[in-house]
Amino acid sequence: MLGNLSFINHSKFGISNFLLLPLSLVFFIVSRIHFGLYKLSILKVEKSKIPIVVVGNITAGGTGKTPIVISIVNYLESRNKKVGVVSRGYGGNYSQEVLEVVSSSNPNECGDEPLLIKKQTQAVVAISKKRARAVEFLNQQHQLDVIISDDGLQHYSMGRKIEIVVIDGNTRLGNGLFLPSGPLRDSKNRLNSVDFIINNGSSLEGEVSSQLESKSFINLITGEKKDLNFFRGRKCYSVAGIGKPEKFFSVLRSFEIEVIAKPFPDHYQYKEEDLSFDKEYPILMTSKDCVKCSQFASDQMWYLDVTAKIESDFYHQLELKL
Repeated sequence: MLGNLSFINHSKFGISNFLLLPLSLVFFIVSRIHFGLYKLSILKVEKSKIPIVVVGNITAGGTGKTPIVISIVNYLESRNKKVGVVSRGYGGNYSQEVLEVVSSSNPNECGDEPLLIKKQTQAVVAISKKRARAVEFLNQQHQLDVIISDDGLQHYSMGRKIEIVVIDGNTRLGNGLFLPSGPLRDSKNRLNSVDFIINNGSSLEGEVSSQLESKSFINLITGEKKDLNFFRGRKCYSVAGIGKPEKFFSVLRSFEIEVIAKPFPDHYQYKEEDLSFDKEYPILMTSKDCVKCSQFASDQMWYLDVTAKIESDFYHQLELKL
């Protein structure tokens, strides 16, 4: 809940950050106690017979983690691995202890990110508010070679073989403070204990470089693909319900598109009236947004198809650790 305080500037230190410092201290103490109780085996870690790779972060807000999860899953599948994915299903209103996500699942129920992963990979996707239950479900119901946890770095009750942290290459750790005064939800020292740090959008020695690569625009109704120059010089509505909407708008502007920015909160559940814009202009959105608009999509709507390009040696090192 604290991570949703969007009015706080997590990159600078202002009066609002100062006033919230006592809460940040509480957050820090609780997170350290939580970590220590599992480290000392006072709280139980639930093991899995299938190796688990956690792809998470130590900051709140969008680090571009989901495209990286999708790229890792697709790579492992290209190596003939049977892959499962577990997620909390943030934003979904499911009531089951564990829900298996299929391509026809309702994003209002399962959440946008699990559905996007399901649509863009061949993985078995299971969600639960307690990820360890989703892992148990996959162990019991499917013959898999590896399980990827989309987020869940701080869910220590779920055992793991490999930990990957994704960092935004531009904002990195912001002002370096814990929530809610800053973006941190885990100590900076946590980076010393993980297996890989993926630097999304930049490069730094000791970190794995990753870049988000735009491929094409795809129409939601027809599936028609257009190259990245197709909307050049045209005025377009630009819809983004992600952690950092301005990133998406900046990408579109780099294609010389005249952007009419329409930001929405992260994981926003769209209704038809939300996108009832002037029919004269196309509507461009992210792939994460488009999975939530299929029920009322029109041929006015297009999404930008992207892929995370991770430096190739990372996959080799990942397989060695697996």
